[in-house]
Order: sequence, then structure tokens, then C-alpha cells
Amino acid sequence: MNLQSITSPSFLKELNTKQLEVLSEDIRRFLIENLSRTGGHIGPNLGVVELTIALHKVFDSPSDKFIWDVGHQSYVHKILTGRAGQFDTLRQFKGLCGFPKRNESEHDVWETGHSSTSLSAAMGMAAARDIKKTGNHIIPIIGDGALTGGMAFEALNHIGHTKTDMTIILNDNEMSIAPNVGAMHSMLGRMRTAGKYNKVKDDLEYLLKKVPAVGDRLASTAERVKDSLKYLVVSGMFFEEMGFTYLGPINGHDLEELEDNLRYAKKTKGPVLLHVVTKKGKGFLPAEQDIIGTWHGTGPYKMETGDLVKSSSKAPSWSGLIAETVRKLARTDERIVAITPAMPVGSKLEGFASEFPERMYDVGIAEQHATTMAAGLATQDMKPFLAIYSTFLQRAYDQVVHDICRQNLNVFIGIDRSGLVGADGETHQGVFDIAFLRHLPNMVIMMPKDENEGQHMVKTAIDYNGGPIALRYPRGNGLGVPMDEELHALPIGSWEVLKKGTDAVILTFGTTIPMAMQAAEELHEQGISVEVVNARFIKPMDKAMLHTIFKRAIPILTIEEAVLQGGFGSAVLEFAQEQEYRGSVIDRLGIPDHFIEHGDVAELMDEINLNSDEVVRVIKKRTHSKIQAGISIL
Repeated sequence: MNLQSITSPSFLKELNTKQLEVLSEDIRRFLIENLSRTGGHIGPNLGVVELTIALHKVFDSPSDKFIWDVGHQSYVHKILTGRAGQFDTLRQFKGLCGFPKRNESEHDVWETGHSSTSLSAAMGMAAARDIKKTGNHIIPIIGDGALTGGMAFEALNHIGHTKTDMTIILNDNEMSIAPNVGAMHSMLGRMRTAGKYNKVKDDLEYLLKKVPAVGDRLASTAERVKDSLKYLVVSGMFFEEMGFTYLGPINGHDLEELEDNLRYAKKTKGPVLLHVVTKKGKGFLPAEQDIIGTWHGTGPYKMETGDLVKSSSKAPSWSGLIAETVRKLARTDERIVAITPAMPVGSKLEGFASEFPERMYDVGIAEQHATTMAAGLATQDMKPFLAIYSTFLQRAYDQVVHDICRQNLNVFIGIDRSGLVGADGETHQGVFDIAFLRHLPNMVIMMPKDENEGQHMVKTAIDYNGGPIALRYPRGNGLGVPMDEELHALPIGSWEVLKKGTDAVILTFGTTIPMAMQAAEELHEQGISVEVVNARFIKPMDKAMLHTIFKRAIPILTIEEAVLQGGFGSAVLEFAQEQEYRGSVIDRLGIPDHFIEHGDVAELMDEINLNSDEVVRVIKKRTHSKIQAGISIL
């Protein structure tokens, strides 16, 4: 079938099972071919092909609402709702988003990129439906990994208590990004092997009613028997105890079985949970055989062999550098413990886990728990390394404030994927962490200029005993600089001058240092001398150096790959105000006050004028300005 000719999923209602099976294979082939060029979340999407087709056949989108938890498994949904022709732009600048996007299609009713939100959103939509009396169906689709998130449990509790009409699809593929952990995963494993409880229950009731004269009475008093059978056949029956009608587990690749169960769920009153067992990566052998999450999401790959198209960079990845330095230090420091909320592969902690399994904790999709667990460890004189993506640390803000900073505990937070991350887009851009951490008492925040300084910052964090300390590091690879053999701690709050200058000063750190150095060289050729400072400690700042700079009364430019509001530049402005410095003009470059969508990082930086050309423009404007006093902000 020509998938690009699809404009609406309504055509599915006219197809028989055989035709739907052919369509499934066409979609798999389409995904494998297209994602080999663009990259993307191939494993999750190959696993939900039949499920998505069956959902669109039984229900009527967009009147009926499909809410995809996390959203990385929505590619098939996008194809069936008329977007196959845009897949050559997937996750690219101004192209098709890799997650549901409300302004892309009326069929995308909920935007997400973080896990465990679908059930709460579904409850909200169901409440609105019941108030408006529209009678449409609400269908959240949540994975077994996302179901381990605490927010999902809160929603389950509310939905079960209110008996709200809703069909929850539990897509159980035994994997999230990395292999799932925890009691919920173990319970689902028992349920997978338990068979179909509901069929046994219904058969028992049918047989009891056949008993002459007393059949109805026996059936009406058989609840104790059925309850006993329930606990015998399906260990725990957690969902039914919470008030759900539980269906399954069923084969998520059997279209007839899917359609039958979805139609039954559709007519059942109250909340229904349909447990669907799928194979992540189905139809593409390298993805099917993946057991550690490599094929959850990839860059381009060779379709024929499954070989990933690797980066040409010879430098280590930032995640790998930080994790391996922690591992190196852990060999002589038994206090060091590593914690990750379901990201051991992304944060490159596999080596630490293999060498120190007793000191490695993957707590599942539970950022809040991970953060407070780190605090608990710190109270007992351990040195916890909490490896967490910047965008996921947002979910644990209260725990950082209340449990770590308030108690001034020695927790080392490794903020992975800080700054713009590119193709995953606005839900994953790590641009808010400075703003939401900088104002917290006791917090130290630092970011290295290169991987050599990065390894010394790990040593700094491990040696530091003055409270919480956060190390920001970006996605991708380092610069390929020479690495020192011996590690040493940096003085907290110390900056360094990378290039001396007399006409203006640039204060920046991390990924924007090359931009500043390039601009300084261009300005030098034009006769403008610019000093570049590696402001590697974002908090506390190097106040001694700041005093020296402000006393020179020359223009100052701050640059950060983070939001301007509440960021590093704001801290410099606050310092100037507090110290009553009025002789320098201060300009700031950074992320503006809107969410940054997906695309190549360089293209995104150009889009928001965060580049060397803008640095040159601002410095030239200020060095030729007649402004003598006051603080101005571009």
C-alpha cells in the first residue's frame, strides 16, 4: 500500500484481517527504511504496529482520544493519520516531530516526551467529557516501564476510585529504555505467564449456571470462588483490586485478538485495563535481539546489517567520560554509589554497574525517589552520584530543594544532556537547570570547557564536603583534548582567563566557549581586543575576578546555552546591582523565553542568534557605543 496516500485512519474500518496484516508489514518496512536515514525511536514503534492499527480500527480518532505515554511510540499513529509523506523530515529542523504534537494534527491530543503522564491527562479529558456529556472514548497507552513512575500510580488510584469510563492499554514489552526493574515489572511478569483470567472466570460462571435448580443461586454466591480463582490464576490481581476490569494478557501482534478485546473493552462500563504483550523492535532482527536498549532510539543505521552509523569523533562521549571517571575514583573510595532513574545506558553507567554491582542502583522511572534516596545515602556518609538528564531532573525539583539542599547534604548530581540536545526537541532540551538550581541555598553548579577539565570537576565533586554539587555536561562527544593522568580538585568558585583583552570581556562556560573564542579572534582582526573568561563555576561565581572586571568599566557579555531568565547572566546583573557597579554595560546571550523545538543543534543556535556572528555584532556595538554609564540589556 502507498502509505503516503493515507489522509485519515477511517479506511481501516473497511479492511479485513488479512489486509491489515499486509498493512502491518508495509508500515514496518516503511519505518525500517526511513529511520535508517533519519534515526529515531525504532524499537518502540516496531513493537506497536498491530496495536496502533487495531486502536484506529475500533475507535474513532480524533473524537476518541489516544494519549501516548512518553510519545516515542507514536510514529505508526502519525502514518495512519496522514503524515507518512513527512517522514523524511523526522526530528529535523522545521520537520516532523518525533513525539505527538498538537499543532501537527488534530489526532495528536496530548504532547509529551516524559513518561507516566498519560493516565493523569486521560483522567482530565474524561472528566471534561463527563461534564460536557460528549460520550467519546478516552484511551491512554502506557508502557510497562512508564507504569513504574509514581505519577501513574496516583492516576490509577484516582481512576479506580471514581470508576471513570476509560480504556487503558498497558503495552508490556518488558523494556523501557533499559531493562525494567522493580516490583511492578516482576508482577507483570507473573501476569504474562498466568494466562487469561477473565476467560476462566467467565467459563466458571457459565458452568455454575448450568446446574439444575440451584445454578443461579450458586452463581450469585460464587464470588468467593472466583476471587480465590483470581488470586490462584493471576498473582495479586493488582488492577482489579484498584477497581479496574482487567483483560489479558493478550498477544499484541495478533490483530483478531486485539480487535476482539478492544471491542469488549469499548462496551465495558468503568475503567478497563487491557494488558497487551508486544515485542519491542518486532520485524527488525537487530532491534528484536536488543536487551540493553541500544535500539530504543538511534541515529541513522545501515538497514541491511543493522550497523549504526557512528560519529566520526574520536573524543569520548561526555556521559562516558563522567561515568568512567566516577568509576575510576570508586576503586579507591568505597563511599561512592551511583544512582540512575532508568538510564544506565544513556548515562554510560554499565561499566560502573559491572565493576561495583553492590554500589549501583537503577531505581526505574522514579526521578523523585532517586533524588531522595541519594539524600538518604548522604546522611550516612556515603557519596552518591546521581546521574540524571537535565530535563528529567525537573521532575525531582522538590526533592532537590527539600531533601538535598535544605539539609545541605553531600550529593553529587551529574546533570547529563545539559543545553540543547537537538532531535528530541523541546521536551528534552536541558536549558532550565541553571535557572531552577541557581537560587537554591547551598548548591554549587559547575560546567567544564572540555573533557580534561570535566574529569577534574568529577574529582572536585567527590572531594567536596560542603553540601550538594552539580556538574553540567552536554550530549555528544568532547573536543578530543589531551587528558591529564592525575586528577585534581579545582578551587570552588574559581574562573580562568582563556584570552586576555582590553576592550570588552566575555563571560561564558561549557559548550559556548568555542563560540566566544572564535568571535574574539574575529574581533581581534578588526582591531577590538576581547577578553574571554571560562566562568566554569556558575555558582558560586568568582567574585574576586568579577570585582576586577567591573572596576575596568568595559563592556561585558555573558553567554550561556541555557535560559536567560534566572540564568548565569542574571547572576552577573545581580552582582553588579548589589555591588553598585554602574560603569559597565552588560549584555546577555542565551535561550530566549520560549520552548526550543527539534532540529540540529547548530541550526537551532542560529535560529535564536546564539552564535559567533551575534557575539561579534554585540561586542562591536558596545565598543563603538557612547554609553558611559548604567546597565543596559539587549
